[in-house]
Amino acid sequence: MPGAPQPYDERLTVPRSWWVLAAGVGVAMALILFPLGPLAILAGLVGGAALAMMAVSSYGSARIRVVAGSLVAGKARIPLEALGETLVLDPAETVAWRSHKADPRAFMLLRSYVPTALKVEVTDPADPTPYLYLSTRSPQRLADALSAVRTTAR
Repeated sequence: MPGAPQPYDERLTVPRSWWVLAAGVGVAMALILFPLGPLAILAGLVGGAALAMMAVSSYGSARIRVVAGSLVAGKARIPLEALGETLVLDPAETVAWRSHKADPRAFMLLRSYVPTALKVEVTDPADPTPYLYLSTRSPQRLADALSAVRTTAR
Protein backbone atom coordinates (compact mmCIF):
# COMPACT_ATOMS: atom_id res chain seq x y z
CA MET A 1 0.00 0.00 0.00
CA PRO A 2 1.67 3.29 -1.07
CA GLY A 3 2.21 5.78 1.72
CA ALA A 4 1.80 3.14 4.42
CA PRO A 5 4.22 3.62 7.30
CA GLN A 6 7.11 1.22 7.56
CA PRO A 7 6.58 -1.08 10.51
CA TYR A 8 10.28 -1.13 11.38
CA ASP A 9 13.31 0.96 10.44
CA GLU A 10 16.53 1.09 12.48
CA ARG A 11 19.97 2.46 11.74
CA LEU A 12 22.76 0.84 13.73
CA THR A 13 24.76 3.97 14.52
CA VAL A 14 28.12 3.70 16.24
CA PRO A 15 28.65 4.98 19.80
CA ARG A 16 29.67 8.61 20.20
CA SER A 17 33.06 7.59 21.60
CA TRP A 18 33.99 6.18 18.18
CA TRP A 19 33.84 9.70 16.73
CA VAL A 20 36.36 10.82 19.35
CA LEU A 21 38.63 7.95 18.30
CA ALA A 22 38.29 9.03 14.66
CA ALA A 23 39.42 12.53 15.63
CA GLY A 24 42.30 10.90 17.52
CA VAL A 25 43.38 9.21 14.30
CA GLY A 26 43.68 12.67 12.75
CA VAL A 27 45.84 13.85 15.65
CA ALA A 28 48.01 10.73 15.33
CA MET A 29 48.51 11.38 11.62
CA ALA A 30 49.47 14.97 12.38
CA LEU A 31 52.06 13.76 14.88
CA ILE A 32 53.45 11.22 12.41
CA LEU A 33 53.88 13.97 9.81
CA PHE A 34 55.30 16.50 12.33
CA PRO A 35 58.88 16.29 11.00
CA LEU A 36 57.67 17.35 7.54
CA GLY A 37 56.44 20.78 8.61
CA PRO A 38 53.21 22.69 9.33
CA LEU A 39 51.49 22.03 6.01
CA ALA A 40 52.04 18.28 6.36
CA ILE A 41 50.77 18.44 9.95
CA LEU A 42 47.58 20.15 8.80
CA ALA A 43 47.13 17.70 5.92
CA GLY A 44 47.64 14.74 8.28
CA LEU A 45 45.18 16.13 10.81
CA VAL A 46 42.44 16.88 8.29
CA GLY A 47 43.06 13.89 6.01
CA GLY A 48 43.45 11.34 8.80
CA ALA A 49 40.39 12.55 10.68
CA ALA A 50 38.31 12.70 7.47
CA LEU A 51 39.24 9.15 6.43
CA ALA A 52 38.63 7.75 9.92
CA MET A 53 35.26 9.55 10.15
CA MET A 54 34.23 8.20 6.74
CA ALA A 55 35.07 4.68 7.91
CA VAL A 56 33.10 5.15 11.15
CA SER A 57 30.15 6.60 9.25
CA SER A 58 30.19 3.75 6.75
CA TYR A 59 30.30 1.09 9.46
CA GLY A 60 27.48 2.81 11.35
CA SER A 61 25.22 3.13 8.32
CA ALA A 62 23.84 -0.42 8.47
CA ARG A 63 20.05 -0.43 8.51
CA ILE A 64 17.40 -2.99 9.33
CA ARG A 65 13.99 -2.44 7.73
CA VAL A 66 10.80 -4.33 7.18
CA VAL A 67 9.41 -2.95 3.94
CA ALA A 68 7.51 -4.14 0.85
CA GLY A 69 7.14 -7.73 2.04
CA SER A 70 10.86 -8.08 2.74
CA LEU A 71 13.32 -7.87 5.57
CA VAL A 72 16.19 -5.63 4.51
CA ALA A 73 19.25 -6.07 6.73
CA GLY A 74 22.36 -4.31 5.53
CA LYS A 75 22.84 -5.39 1.91
CA ALA A 76 20.62 -8.47 2.26
CA ARG A 77 16.98 -8.45 1.15
CA ILE A 78 14.97 -11.50 2.22
CA PRO A 79 11.29 -12.05 1.36
CA LEU A 80 9.18 -12.57 4.47
CA GLU A 81 7.84 -15.85 3.04
CA ALA A 82 11.35 -17.30 3.42
CA LEU A 83 11.51 -16.49 7.13
CA GLY A 84 10.35 -18.61 10.03
CA GLU A 85 10.40 -18.29 13.80
CA THR A 86 12.09 -15.41 15.56
CA LEU A 87 14.04 -15.58 18.80
CA VAL A 88 14.70 -12.43 20.83
CA LEU A 89 18.19 -12.67 22.31
CA ASP A 90 19.07 -11.04 25.62
CA PRO A 91 22.64 -9.75 26.12
CA ALA A 92 23.98 -13.11 27.35
CA GLU A 93 22.36 -15.07 24.50
CA THR A 94 23.52 -12.44 22.04
CA VAL A 95 27.15 -13.11 22.98
CA ALA A 96 26.58 -16.88 22.83
CA TRP A 97 25.00 -16.76 19.35
CA ARG A 98 27.79 -14.64 17.92
CA SER A 99 30.49 -16.89 19.37
CA HIS A 100 30.26 -20.58 20.30
CA LYS A 101 26.65 -21.17 19.13
CA ALA A 102 27.16 -19.44 15.77
CA ASP A 103 26.76 -21.34 12.53
CA PRO A 104 29.29 -20.24 9.89
CA ARG A 105 26.58 -20.47 7.22
CA ALA A 106 24.35 -17.92 8.99
CA PHE A 107 23.89 -14.37 7.75
CA MET A 108 25.11 -12.07 10.49
CA LEU A 109 24.55 -8.35 10.66
CA LEU A 110 26.78 -8.09 13.68
CA ARG A 111 27.57 -4.93 15.59
CA SER A 112 29.50 -5.65 18.78
CA TYR A 113 28.41 -2.39 20.39
CA VAL A 114 24.72 -3.39 20.23
CA PRO A 115 23.97 -5.56 23.29
CA THR A 116 20.87 -7.39 21.96
CA ALA A 117 19.93 -9.23 18.78
CA LEU A 118 17.22 -11.14 16.95
CA LYS A 119 17.68 -14.60 15.45
CA VAL A 120 15.34 -15.30 12.53
CA GLU A 121 15.04 -18.80 11.08
CA VAL A 122 15.30 -19.12 7.27
CA THR A 123 12.75 -21.67 6.01
CA ASP A 124 13.52 -21.55 2.28
CA PRO A 125 14.85 -25.04 1.39
CA ALA A 126 16.85 -23.60 -1.54
CA ASP A 127 18.73 -21.23 0.76
CA PRO A 128 21.74 -22.74 2.60
CA THR A 129 21.52 -20.01 5.27
CA PRO A 130 20.04 -21.56 8.44
CA TYR A 131 19.20 -18.27 10.17
CA LEU A 132 19.75 -14.53 10.26
CA TYR A 133 21.49 -12.98 13.25
CA LEU A 134 20.62 -9.30 13.43
CA SER A 135 22.12 -6.96 16.01
CA THR A 136 19.31 -4.61 16.99
CA ARG A 137 18.59 -2.31 19.89
CA SER A 138 14.89 -3.26 19.73
CA PRO A 139 14.70 -7.01 19.07
CA GLN A 140 11.15 -7.39 20.39
CA ARG A 141 9.92 -4.52 18.22
CA LEU A 142 11.55 -6.08 15.15
CA ALA A 143 10.03 -9.49 15.93
CA ASP A 144 6.61 -7.85 16.38
CA ALA A 145 6.97 -5.98 13.09
CA LEU A 146 7.87 -9.19 11.22
CA SER A 147 4.90 -10.94 12.81
CA ALA A 148 2.53 -8.07 12.01
CA VAL A 149 3.56 -7.89 8.35
CA ARG A 150 3.23 -11.67 7.96
CA THR A 151 -0.21 -11.58 9.57
CA THR A 152 -1.50 -8.79 7.30
CA ALA A 153 -0.05 -10.56 4.23
CA ARG A 154 -2.18 -13.62 4.94
